[in-house]
Formats: sequence, C-alpha cells, structure tokens
Amino acid sequence: MNRRQMIVLCATAFIGGVFGGVLSTQFLFPKLADAQKSNGVNAEEFLLLDRQGNARAGLGLDANGEVGLVLRSKDGERTLTLSPDEPSVIKLVDRGGRVLWGAP
Repeated sequence: MNRRQMIVLCATAFIGGVFGGVLSTQFLFPKLADAQKSNGVNAEEFLLLDRQGNARAGLGLDANGEVGLVLRSKDGERTLTLSPDEPSVIKLVDRGGRVLWGAP
C-alpha cells in the first residue's frame, strides 16, 4: 500500500466515523429528555443529619403550619429555634423544654 492509498484510507475512515456518529445519535437516541425548569425546590421539611443519623438542624413547618429553623447541639442538650410565628422569635431551650434564653 503506497502513501496515497494510506491517506485516502485514513480520510475515508475518519469521514465514515464522523458520519456514523452523527447518524447513530439520530437513530439510537433521537430525543433526549430535557430537564424540567424549576424556580426552586419544594418540600415541607429539610433536615441536616450527622453521621449517626441524628437530626442536627431542620427547616420546616410544625403541626400548626408555622415555619421554623431548629439547631441542636452535638450532645442534644440545647436547641436553638428561630420562628417568626412564635411570641419569642429566638429561643434557646434545654433538653427538658425549659427556655434558657429568648428574644422577642
């Protein structure tokens, strides 16, 4: 095989590969699903879990439909809550439910 035949063979293989690739996407994958456009993520609750699976932080609605952000200490002794619907917007509560600190 001489040099000219080798160039023609390589060019033909390249063009055939490109052409075959284009056709295969049309026949094998004619229409890929488009992701739905969204303006956000919808959920009733978001939880942040530690390695043991304990909820350390949460953002969500309570049983009365009031929104709140809750942060728990590593040992679970203290809970900091932020809720615009509560009389005390910010509260620091111990495990027994006693309010250690609050701000209106």
